Amino acid sequence: MCGIAGFYGPVHDRDADAALVGTMLDAIAHRGPDGRGVAMRTQAALGHVRLSIVDLAGGAQPFADETGDVAITFNGEIFNHVELRAELEARGVRFRTRSDTEVLLRLWIERGEACLEALNGDFAFAIHDRRRNLLFAARDRVGVRPLFWAERGERVYFGSEVKALLAAPEIEARPDPLGLADITTLWFPLPPRTAFAGVNELPPGHLLIARAGRVETRAWWRPDYPDLAEDAADRRDEGDVGEELRALMHDATAIRLRADVPVGAYLSGGFDSSLTTALAADILDRRLETFSVGFESAEFDESAYQQMIAERFGTDHHATLCRGVDIAERFADVVRAVERPILRTAPAPLHALSALVRAKGTKVVLTGEGADEVFAGYDVFKEARVRRFCARQPTSDLRPLLFRRLYPYLPKLQSQSPAYLRAFFGAGLDRSADPLFSHLPRFGTTAKTQAFLSGDLRAAIGDYDPLAALREQLPERFGRWHPLAQAQYLEIAHLLPGYILSAQGDRVSMAHAVEGRFPFLDPRVIDFAARLPARLKLKGLREKHVLRDALGPRLPRDIVERPKQPYRAPDSAAFFGPDAPGWVAETLGPAAVGEAGLFDPAAVGKLARKCARGGAVGFGDNMALVAVLSGQLWAQGFSTPTTKAAEQRAA
Repeated sequence: MCGIAGFYGPVHDRDADAALVGTMLDAIAHRGPDGRGVAMRTQAALGHVRLSIVDLAGGAQPFADETGDVAITFNGEIFNHVELRAELEARGVRFRTRSDTEVLLRLWIERGEACLEALNGDFAFAIHDRRRNLLFAARDRVGVRPLFWAERGERVYFGSEVKALLAAPEIEARPDPLGLADITTLWFPLPPRTAFAGVNELPPGHLLIARAGRVETRAWWRPDYPDLAEDAADRRDEGDVGEELRALMHDATAIRLRADVPVGAYLSGGFDSSLTTALAADILDRRLETFSVGFESAEFDESAYQQMIAERFGTDHHATLCRGVDIAERFADVVRAVERPILRTAPAPLHALSALVRAKGTKVVLTGEGADEVFAGYDVFKEARVRRFCARQPTSDLRPLLFRRLYPYLPKLQSQSPAYLRAFFGAGLDRSADPLFSHLPRFGTTAKTQAFLSGDLRAAIGDYDPLAALREQLPERFGRWHPLAQAQYLEIAHLLPGYILSAQGDRVSMAHAVEGRFPFLDPRVIDFAARLPARLKLKGLREKHVLRDALGPRLPRDIVERPKQPYRAPDSAAFFGPDAPGWVAETLGPAAVGEAGLFDPAAVGKLARKCARGGAVGFGDNMALVAVLSGQLWAQGFSTPTTKAAEQRAA
């Protein structure tokens, strides 16, 4: 795992351009503390900072073939590099190192862009090929590893983080109003858009080809599902499916334990991380190290379940306690790592957890991320099913009571009346044909955050509709899938890479040079689960049915059957009270808000006073407060003011 940066285009002054790439690498040095390199080439410059995990002695980058015609800078891991190496050697290819980087480069030389289909890994890389006179870049299927790019003049700049691109003098840190509209509706900018004007994100499962004067991007992989009729006709035996799934998960975990350094595991106490821990403990011939985060508040804390699994599998367990003040104190660092406004504080405890992992000398951890998306574990899937059920009798007082069963971890919801439940969850009940039906309530709640945007920013957004933009990106076959598959696609193709794997994944873990690996996101597991009929994933209101039945016996029953408790952290409450750091009041003050130009000072002041009194109501107020705070920190740390007043002062 590493960081990459560089450009494709004219090299005007080798020394000056090498220094520029060095500055780009300085901005992402946290990703690779174990080494760095810059390769100056005709028509390209490749840079790399290294986190050494495979072939510690021979895996330095950038790496070139023996002719020097082809060179690569690579961030990530190819987990099946052992098998691919054997195939290439059988065809006469000779290797100079044991690294997966060289396997990837040799595969490109032999197959061109078709090499991507053979890769089982998490990756973002750039290859300069003088023979083909191009730069080829690609990103893994679900977007575990990030890649950003920007075209300026005759050059195409690229980097693992936006910070690397902003080191180039030609690239300014200017907010993109439409990117901010996306964030305050969808939780993430809709790729290729980012929060920065003129800076693009290469979407998951996409490739980029840059030739002189032309840049092309296109998808090389997307999730796919059976047609509705095929799903209904699938009567496979659950026992056979479970046997195949057990074998797949074992191998997906085993190849992610390949490393020349110890591999640990995150342990949240939920089913997914507990299963990942169990599988790893079974495979390893040493004691597994596990890492957890706990909370002061019982509403968020899962420490008892974490300890139960650690004791069951005899792990060497480490935990950190996260208090509200801890979230506030590291929040600016989190926003700096994530490089955009966020709507929840959940990345902050994970930022602290990765710091603990690194302090213990571990570089790699397995996590249970992806299971909810791939096997239909999220509440949103059950909620959509109940909403469709309610839509058949929209005036029923009994059917809305099912929503209480979905959220036992939300005590305030349990006392709400059927009328409240019907109103809260009933958004879009008359729009069951909308391809975004499953997520309309979530998007609607999030979009209320836009009420706090400044007049200038709202004017710049104009009539842009993030939901319409998302609909336009849906695949042609989307309408032929089962409704559960449609909801899963929105999670896997968009929310997973756009938020979970970025804000709560790569960005906060790599801030401390810790690599996360995800057995549930093995492409074979994803494809296997996508082909399963909906009845085997969501059986009634039992989420991840086939996964629980097939692999649940390996875990304590209390873990397998406990109600789903999504990972959450204190939100607005973390920033107020006697221990609140001084920067909070200053950042929310009218002068600072007006200077940044993103939010309305009066609306923010009213919200801040409400939250300070402990009067934040539900998700809406909490998301708005976190959005404002993170947006302010983002504007202060990255972007230039865009308000008319700022423009007038500059003039």
